[in-house]
Amino acid sequence: MTYLRPEQWVHIALRCEGGVTTATLHTEGGPLIWNAQVHRELVDFWTWLSFDEGTKVLILTGSGDRYCTEIDAPSATKSWHELWWEMPRIIAGRINATVPVISVVNGPVSIHSEIPVLGDIVLATEDATFSDRAHVPRGFTPSDGVHIVWRHLLGPSRASYFLLTASELTSQDGLRIGFVHEIHPREQILGRARELAAQLAELPREMLAYTCTALRMVDKDDYTHAMSHGLALQGMQALARIQSDSGAR
Repeated sequence: MTYLRPEQWVHIALRCEGGVTTATLHTEGGPLIWNAQVHRELVDFWTWLSFDEGTKVLILTGSGDRYCTEIDAPSATKSWHELWWEMPRIIAGRINATVPVISVVNGPVSIHSEIPVLGDIVLATEDATFSDRAHVPRGFTPSDGVHIVWRHLLGPSRASYFLLTASELTSQDGLRIGFVHEIHPREQILGRARELAAQLAELPREMLAYTCTALRMVDKDDYTHAMSHGLALQGMQALARIQSDSGAR
């Protein structure tokens, strides 16, 4: 696989200032539309972050009034080997990050909603909603990381309902359950994120790195085993689809 550097990314815009890096996910400057390129760029983003000595705190957000609610299906197609290689690295890259991650959920997120809620601090706008419409509604097994994240956050029973029905949780629901930590108006939310980031950036880099490692220590084991098995199940489904399509012809 070829490593993509920041200047090659087309869906991740970086702003680095005072030890705080803001990464904005976007499509041509507007709300992110998920595709195969986004999938790959996120792998290289976490790799880049692990080597970047200028970042002490990360703010991860979307562009416009939505975090991500659309998939460009034709351009989201990848070989199973590519998905198998990339998906664990997206989740592991986040779990292994040694800088605090502040997620700013700038509106509804229904495609890979597990990514923003993995933030150490999660801020959301008043109109933000959370759901998973990338899997069951489209006939895909939700086992590429989404099954682990939401089970941890919601508990096993509610996570099953959430994923099977593609139900929607509001930012107020998230605040009550605990996976959203603060709710702010859209015009104030990035300012609040920068305020929190600036406070954290005053702390020693080593202390932040060790704290992030300690807070995610248990997650590393859980994600390693459940991710591997989950991807195997998705691979079985992909094979079944191919066989079914071949039989139909």
